[in-house]
Amino acid sequence: MDVDVEGIILCIKEGDETGVQTQLQEFNKEYAQCFFFDAEQRDQRKQRKLDEFRNNKVRECADSDSDCDEYDQEDRGLILRQNLAVVLVKFITTGAKGHLLRVSLRTLRILSRDKKVLGPLVTDNALLTLAKLAGLTTSDASDEACDPDTNFYDNILASLAEAKVLRSRIEEDEGDAEANDQSEECSAVDEDAKSDVSITNSGDVDSISWMGSHRTSINEMHQGSIHHKVLVRGRRDRRESKMEGTEEEEDGELGEEALRKEAMKVLCNVVYNSTWAQERFSALSLLGGLMERLSTSVSSSSPSSVQFYELRLMFLITALRPELRTQLQQQGGVPVLTAALESCLEVQWKEQYECVLQPASNPISLEASQRVIEILKILFNITYSTHRQEPSEDNAALYRHLVAILRLCLMRKCMLSDDTDELQGHTVNLLSALPLQCLDVLLIVPLEPDSEQCLGVNMDCVHILLTFMERRLESGDKIKEKLTPILNLLTECCRAHRETRHYIRKHVLPPLTDVSHRPEEGSTVKNRLIRLMTHLDTDLKHCAADLLFVLCKENVRRFVKYTGYGNAAGLLATRGLLGGQGSRMSNSAGRYSSDSDSDTEEYRQVKDRINPVTGRVEVEQSNPMAGMTEEEKEEEAKTLIMLFNKLSRSNIIQTMGVDSEGKLVPLSSLRENSITEEMRSESENDGEAEEGEKN
Repeated sequence: MDVDVEGIILCIKEGDETGVQTQLQEFNKEYAQCFFFDAEQRDQRKQRKLDEFRNNKVRECADSDSDCDEYDQEDRGLILRQNLAVVLVKFITTGAKGHLLRVSLRTLRILSRDKKVLGPLVTDNALLTLAKLAGLTTSDASDEACDPDTNFYDNILASLAEAKVLRSRIEEDEGDAEANDQSEECSAVDEDAKSDVSITNSGDVDSISWMGSHRTSINEMHQGSIHHKVLVRGRRDRRESKMEGTEEEEDGELGEEALRKEAMKVLCNVVYNSTWAQERFSALSLLGGLMERLSTSVSSSSPSSVQFYELRLMFLITALRPELRTQLQQQGGVPVLTAALESCLEVQWKEQYECVLQPASNPISLEASQRVIEILKILFNITYSTHRQEPSEDNAALYRHLVAILRLCLMRKCMLSDDTDELQGHTVNLLSALPLQCLDVLLIVPLEPDSEQCLGVNMDCVHILLTFMERRLESGDKIKEKLTPILNLLTECCRAHRETRHYIRKHVLPPLTDVSHRPEEGSTVKNRLIRLMTHLDTDLKHCAADLLFVLCKENVRRFVKYTGYGNAAGLLATRGLLGGQGSRMSNSAGRYSSDSDSDTEEYRQVKDRINPVTGRVEVEQSNPMAGMTEEEKEEEAKTLIMLFNKLSRSNIIQTMGVDSEGKLVPLSSLRENSITEEMRSESENDGEAEEGEKN
């Protein structure tokens, strides 16, 4: 359906609020779950370009006599939405009130999903108006934007009337083959090359001047071929769809809270879709108001339904604007967000760093779990750089307090299993960002009769982390982003805490008994981790290898024993341990016990027959040189050397060697270094001899 912008404008001019509300409600109902992009034209354009490439008849739009410009691909639906956005921004600034204001904001929320309609929404006046409605500020927009303009709506009506005339002329000329060819040529221009309205609108102009400066362009939009966009039904935000009912059910909410929620949703869309809006959000200092709103909602007895969107907006700006991350942290963001997390989980304290965990406690509600997830994401954004820093005494106490709550996040369940997995994932991300010395809070909880334990230490939390890693190993999608945080976290914890390493090694690297298969074959956690050691992604394979290396106390011999030299070569080469040194790295931060590693009886029986490269007992094979004379063996060796030289000269392979530090280096470098060392040694010997003769 087309938007009756003319009808809406006339109703606004005549003060017919009922008519405006009825038409906007119809628009909202029709497009509630639509996202605006032209799927049909995009597919046609791709096919047209492919055909032109195949026929080698690429045509330049600049050579055409057509008057169409960069807006020729815009259709009537887009033009109407752009005009509707301009009108509604003016309307909510000057005239809309009550329920009509909320309906207008809902329409703007739908329109703000389209990047090409964001122009009037990213001005300072519009952002300040939305921020005031959302409760982030009490300041009004400029007086210029608030002044009534009797010509404003007339100008838009005149523009639309001119556009209709142009459109009717084009429709009359559709039978002209030459005009059709020119229109097709212009439609081949890549839409992605167009400048985004939200970025090019780089000044603080009100909606009136924006409309005036683009009036000609709006008319020109109708000069190209007219196509109706395909509005694709989009999946509603999973969190929002869980927490909220239908639009009719939301209408029963309190007036002020409902307005704040709609304004906050619009701000979230605008900030997400526009770089300019992100910059202006920072320049207008709206973060302070957002922090104040969050602090107020945390201190209230029951959180409002707007809190989730306040947290979502805070996550977006901290993810997209680095300076706002620093600002939020400096303004006490961590204590406020920790208090919000504590409030969502209804934490009760048993000791200073121990929360009460009831075994039969109710699962975390849908609303609370989604707020908790947003808080964890924001905390990660503002603390991820603290991992390698030495915290002050006050910060260390603050982070330990936070870790105690994060332990509760790991142990509690949500109403849906997917939410539980997501909650644990974000908790792991945040734990990996906090200072390592503060994570000891995870282990100080006293033992219970049914607790997992190792060496007298409570391992319930470590068991949850281990189970979480196993689930992530079994999932095949987005394996890098899902696995690297938990692998890094477990590696650091194993290196720092002896009890954690003992417990995880017992489950991941049990004593070897069956060595008839390669270490990477099978479905155990060890098999899966060893397979990752040869993964194509460098970061992922290093994370998996680091964990196993630490579980082996960073001992090369033991590491090769469990993984095979072929799988271990990547990490050993990276750390300069290819020389096969049996001792661990001298600069290792781990504090390990003795290097004793008892072998099972089954392993000792076949130990001499294990291939160190593959890590398994190989089937005995006949000697390929059996029956060959010495001359034939020498001839085979010469042939092999010639083949290697040929491959090396062609740069197909590069012969490598291990230097004195145990690192892989080209063989030519080894020769050069050897010659240099010999010459240096000879010169030193000659110098000593001459000195002796003088004496």
